[in-house]
Amino acid sequence: MNLVMFILPAIAVVLLSLPLVKMFTSKVSKESAKWRLMTHVGGFFGAVALTLCLSMGSAFAADAASITGTLAQGLGFIAAALATGCSALGAGIAVAAAAPAAIGAFSENDNNFGKALIFVALGEGVAIYGLLISILIINAL
Repeated sequence: MNLVMFILPAIAVVLLSLPLVKMFTSKVSKESAKWRLMTHVGGFFGAVALTLCLSMGSAFAADAASITGTLAQGLGFIAAALATGCSALGAGIAVAAAAPAAIGAFSENDNNFGKALIFVALGEGVAIYGLLISILIINAL
């Protein structure tokens, strides 16, 4: 991977992110903010598409003999990625529901801190279990 393939997408992401700082820190009308946000989201996905096109071009240029591995290994890596990604998504949903309730319970009564913290930690445990499963899958490959 040469330096240009890293620098160009990094510059594109920085250029797309900088105007968002002004949008969220200053007072802008709703119509203008909506238009700016849609423009930046479209630009971000354009930068992602450009990055994928650049990386695919180099992948097709590679020699086919240099690609190693079997279909089972590829599916194993996809399974590991899905185990980690889905468990992290589930943990995020669990924490998003449990943390505000825990803060509310703690603000009403200081004795509820330990009980509320356990429910938040249980949600985080889901992500750790998913990561553990993906490590076991990758070690089996």
